[in-house]
Amino acid sequence: MTTASPSSSAQGAREALAVRLSHLRKDAGLTGKELSARCGWHPAKTTRIQKGAVLPSDADIRIWCAACCADDQAEDLIATARAVDSMYMEWRRLHEGGMRQVQQDWYALHEQTRHCRVYVSNVPPGFLQTPAFATALMEQITRFQGTPNDVAEAVAARVARSRFLYEGGHRYVVLIEESVLRYRTAGPEAMRGQLRHLLAVMPLASVSLGIIPFTAQRTVWPLEAFYVHDDTTAVVETLTAEIKVTQPREVADYTKAFVGLQEMAVYGDAARALIQAAIDALE
Repeated sequence: MTTASPSSSAQGAREALAVRLSHLRKDAGLTGKELSARCGWHPAKTTRIQKGAVLPSDADIRIWCAACCADDQAEDLIATARAVDSMYMEWRRLHEGGMRQVQQDWYALHEQTRHCRVYVSNVPPGFLQTPAFATALMEQITRFQGTPNDVAEAVAARVARSRFLYEGGHRYVVLIEESVLRYRTAGPEAMRGQLRHLLAVMPLASVSLGIIPFTAQRTVWPLEAFYVHDDTTAVVETLTAEIKVTQPREVADYTKAFVGLQEMAVYGDAARALIQAAIDALE
């Protein structure tokens, strides 16, 4: 089983925009050099845009459309370009004013989602984090990225998502690698509280929590953390970026991977035993 690179949706959308711009040029009967001359830039820039190697700015698109006598298409193409840009968002860009706003955006997405599949191989998902654990994690992220420290406000916004476990008819199917239980992401007391919280939420009707043991025979290798929202969007978290995958084929790949990961997980008493063992190891 393989999954596409999580950035390929963004690249595919960029290339689709490039094709639309290329078609405008051809419909206008212009060569690349002629278009470049009308736009007042080097032909290499036109080539890069048409290959999807760079994303044109709003001004670039307006100039391109004017050169092709297609000013009426500029606003639609600009909207498309902005949508492409939002698919691949670097964390430093997202967190340039702090982390609170991103957490509020996640709140809105979870509020709209009825069925969420979650796989994590590094830390518990945000909506299952305790305030103490979330504080320790966000302080690490803020130091690493060198972005403004609004950890207290961001933690409050993150923890607020837990309300959807108890209201609104939401359903969360969560898979956690056993390593997540063992990583000392926070201090012993915060880790103990986090693990006990996982035990506390397991009986909730809105939650299905599976743990993939170290000893499981792998049929799917450990992956980057991802969230599949209502089978329409997969949000993938890498070290440097948040990637929103919307191409149906790629979303299906993440769903397929999730099913394979699910088959390796243990549930109920077996999952509780793994969590309790991790708690006992902190003593």
